[in-house]
Amino acid sequence: MSKAFTRETDSADDDEVQLPALPAGGRNYITPAGYARLRAELMDLIDNERPKVVEVVHWAASNGDRSENGDYLYGKKRLREIDRRIRFLTKRLEIAEVTDPSVHHGSDQVFFGATVTYADEAGVERTITILGIDEADSAQGQVSWIAPVARTLLKSRVGDVLKLVTPAGVDEIEVLAVSYPAPAA
Repeated sequence: MSKAFTRETDSADDDEVQLPALPAGGRNYITPAGYARLRAELMDLIDNERPKVVEVVHWAASNGDRSENGDYLYGKKRLREIDRRIRFLTKRLEIAEVTDPSVHHGSDQVFFGATVTYADEAGVERTITILGIDEADSAQGQVSWIAPVARTLLKSRVGDVLKLVTPAGVDEIEVLAVSYPAPAA
């Protein structure tokens, strides 16, 4: 069949962004601060960004020929991106389970929200904070609670020596310190 007879749509731009896989049980743990950030982003998209883009697209559409109108074409594409992000954030916030790590303040056991310092076999110390899937930023030393290092550390205590399975093999790590944010007054 000739390519001339195939139907082309904008669906290539509309590919649904897949949610990162959640472990069995489907819980999406998130800190109160992470929930607030996602909610603020969602509200900004709905209240500010989307109306501005709709206004530009409406103006561009009123100018006539839409097939060669860059403002119209790129505006529609940006509108699809915004709508996709709104759907993603809405789904994530619906299944979010807000967990306040400050309830464990003073504990030496590792739970969700802990900042953990550990040393590997070579004595290299690393400090990570265990957060939710949607709020973790590895550049800032934050890891998702489903990451292998976080799963290894969860429920351990200061002084525990654990076996961390990595692609390079099995490493031993020792938990040196555990801290949590102070409870709000």
